[in-house]
Amino acid sequence: MSAIETETTNSSLMQKVMARVRDFRHGTSEASITNRNATTVFIIRVISAVLAYGSQIVLARWMGVADYGVYVYVWTWVLMLGSLFDFGMSPAAQKVIPEYRARNDLDGLRGFFTGARWMAFAGCCILCAFIACGIYLLTPYIPQPMVLPLYIACATLPGFIVANIQDAMARAWDWMRLGLVPTFIIRQGLLIAFTGMALVIGFKLDATAAMIASAIAVWIAMIGQLVPLNRRLATVVPDGPRRYEGKSWFATSLPIVLTEGTFLLLSYTDVLMLQQFRPSEEVGIYFAVVKTLVLVSFIHYAIGASTAHRFSELHASGDKKRLEAFVTHSIKVMFWPSLAVTVLLLIVGKPMLWLFGPQFVDGYGMMFVLAIGLVVRAAVGPVERLLNMLGKQNVCAAAYGMAFLVNFTAGLLLIPTYGGYGAAAALSIALIFLTAILFYVAKTRLGIHVLPFGSSKS
Repeated sequence: MSAIETETTNSSLMQKVMARVRDFRHGTSEASITNRNATTVFIIRVISAVLAYGSQIVLARWMGVADYGVYVYVWTWVLMLGSLFDFGMSPAAQKVIPEYRARNDLDGLRGFFTGARWMAFAGCCILCAFIACGIYLLTPYIPQPMVLPLYIACATLPGFIVANIQDAMARAWDWMRLGLVPTFIIRQGLLIAFTGMALVIGFKLDATAAMIASAIAVWIAMIGQLVPLNRRLATVVPDGPRRYEGKSWFATSLPIVLTEGTFLLLSYTDVLMLQQFRPSEEVGIYFAVVKTLVLVSFIHYAIGASTAHRFSELHASGDKKRLEAFVTHSIKVMFWPSLAVTVLLLIVGKPMLWLFGPQFVDGYGMMFVLAIGLVVRAAVGPVERLLNMLGKQNVCAAAYGMAFLVNFTAGLLLIPTYGGYGAAAALSIALIFLTAILFYVAKTRLGIHVLPFGSSKS
């Protein structure tokens, strides 16, 4: 090849690269917008992962394995109940807001912005009051180090659920930074700052102190998000009458919350069951393993957070071809990065676990067991978001419910004997089962082939 031909080829290649960069930064297609949003979400979650991973490392080292195990157990309840006690308003926002926008229904939008948060907040406060009464009655049967952290968890939940709803509202308008930075970066940074301050002052950092720091961080981050979100919403939806359609919102949200609830049970049952059958030290080690592999689930979250409202918009427009093409794109950009990141984490997993403490390296083998389920699950992309946005909430909830039963049954059989390895195996088995069900439902109910390879249609 001559020098002129080589230069021409290099120039053409550079032009293609620059064209892709321009499309990524300024393109208006669904794929371009989704790529930008997913990249933004992923970067935020990676920064969050570094902060979260750092906070878990310092907490494990400062608290000791036993206290860390108690904190992990209680915080797991906050994560699970915090995503249930919003009554589905958070995931429903991804469906309701695009529908109101498509109809230019400003009264409905204003009503949802206010009503969804207040209804969920009030309902959560009532439920937390009942839970606190239950803790009081069951105190003689609860391990003493867990009692006070559980009370603090009840005080944390109302702020936690409002933050979840605000996150979803912001993402429905493609305001990814406003939705995610307070929850995933500011909150984590505050947790590290508060626990560090406690140590400097001379407090003993146990599970109770860590939960107090977590509760304060949740409330500060939520309030810090509320003010700019309200201001920004006012710029796109001018002040005016509000229409509250609580019945319609709940009709949309409750089937979705069943799906979210069973997904959360599927996600956290391993930790909760492990606490019942094994010592707190083993719970702490297993949680460190889960945290080390969490970057894979961040890819899932990034794609799901960027696509759910887009699925709803395309479905409302009636353009099935664009919807199918967008689904195919979403699956590919979720699966291949998930596979690459999983391999990388398995390579560096042992030194990452050592950062928690030398005894945490014992969980390295569990990473390989968990990785199988995570990679298989990534193969169908954000298909549960697709089903929820296209009115298939009930069948999606049923799929997750069956997967939870598989996880629970496998956990009962495996965890008492194999401990953390049994918990990892139970979760992977359930994720493989769930993947098969979701693939079948999407293929038969929607006529869409949800795999990163093969035909895009049935």
